Amino acid sequence: MYEPSDQLQTRLAMIKSILPLDLQHPSVLTALQFALAEDLSPEGRLEAHPAQGDITSMATVPADVRLSGYFRAKANGVVAGLPIAEAVFQLVDPTMTFRTSTKDGSVVEKGQIMAVAQGSGRSLLAGERTALNFLGRLSGIATLTRRFVEAIKGTKAVILDTRKTAPGLRMVDKSAVRMGGGQNHRAGLFDMVLIKDNHISAAGGIGAAVRKVREYYGDKYAIEVEVKNLTELDEAINLHVNRVMLDNMDLDTMRNAVQMTSGRVQLEASGNVNLTNVRQIAETGVDFISSGALTHSAPTLDISMKIG
Repeated sequence: MYEPSDQLQTRLAMIKSILPLDLQHPSVLTALQFALAEDLSPEGRLEAHPAQGDITSMATVPADVRLSGYFRAKANGVVAGLPIAEAVFQLVDPTMTFRTSTKDGSVVEKGQIMAVAQGSGRSLLAGERTALNFLGRLSGIATLTRRFVEAIKGTKAVILDTRKTAPGLRMVDKSAVRMGGGQNHRAGLFDMVLIKDNHISAAGGIGAAVRKVREYYGDKYAIEVEVKNLTELDEAINLHVNRVMLDNMDLDTMRNAVQMTSGRVQLEASGNVNLTNVRQIAETGVDFISSGALTHSAPTLDISMKIG
């Protein structure tokens, strides 16, 4: 397995210290390394001087030239990923500076400058695309999430993400959801029990699945159960689980589910949720609405970097 050089290890330690706590996860540091490496190294590994992998800039930009790159929104949206962009440039060259004029979670308008990166011209251009890829993706997720949150404003429902994130980018994708005003569902398979249809089939029923979980873990983890109809909902309620996921139910059935539970268990609506129907779903009275679209179908926010 690839092991970073001592010099890169030092940079990674420095980068970790400048990232928010929620982004100081090993997977984030790994994603940063490999995102740069796939752009700067045919072997897919960063060297001591990553900018040397940009063969065009090495030939065309003198070594002593310093440049400023202005990051500008080319569409209205919600910005997310600024600390990640700063970390990209620090990983390329620790002498680079990155100054922001806004912060993650803020609304930006078309034409607005959100940050300026300054330093070696070669280093600036070496990190440009990777920084823009992160900024565009994460700002796109935050922007779409904000639209969902605004669509259900005034109801009690909370917008949740899912595990339908880009491989290797789980933590950064979920951070962008938070910047958009949504909340995170479980981070992975390790922090919450979610008994879905395949688990139910394998265990021999909802009751059997819940019993097996409690025998195995006791009360260590919260338990959520996916149900397809009101009969299964009634069974789940009597098992005193923490939350029930209403899977692909129509609006009338969801309303009946809310009446049946009378607040005895949290209800999460899931399946085919979009901006067209999310308000109607929220008005049924469910507690949570989860949507994979937040992370798997968010359009990238168009952001550019221009030398100035």
